Amino acid sequence: MRWLERLEEGLIALLMAAMTLLTFTQVVARYVFGYSYSWALEATGVMFAWLIFIGMSYGVRVGAHIGVDVVVRKLGSRAARAVALLATALCIAYALIVVWGATQYVLKMHDVGILMQDIPIASWIPRIVLPLGFALLALRFGQIGLRLLRGERASLLGDEAEDALRHRDLAAEEEAARGGTP
Repeated sequence: MRWLERLEEGLIALLMAAMTLLTFTQVVARYVFGYSYSWALEATGVMFAWLIFIGMSYGVRVGAHIGVDVVVRKLGSRAARAVALLATALCIAYALIVVWGATQYVLKMHDVGILMQDIPIASWIPRIVLPLGFALLALRFGQIGLRLLRGERASLLGDEAEDALRHRDLAAEEEAARGGTP
């Protein structure tokens, strides 16, 4: 699965870079040369959609999603694990329902044969990210579920306080390595 993680990260980086570059060139073209690419806004929107639907599974994988877990933290470890397993199962079910619905939508768009408004490609092609993104999301929740079933440490949510403390400690270590005082 390492290849999938690299592909996911590479696509996210590529999409962000491409969106930034296209938006920058569009602004320069419009305000410096008085010219505008008619397709730039639609292309940026498509890239942003791909970024969102691939990024949501990345967020689950790295534990970057936020949520309210004050009640779960008050539970014992067994009860918290059971709640996490239930939440994971519900997330997988939700993602698979959306995969099914999104697949139906993309197939219908394929059958209708509508082109995008400003780019001459079939509109179902950029929309294929809907079922793919939610399938990847279901896979990521499945990985968390397996870790929970094995009794390994896994979480559906990020821990902002833990992250802040880890970053503080890393900064202090780097400062000490440079010869400074933390």
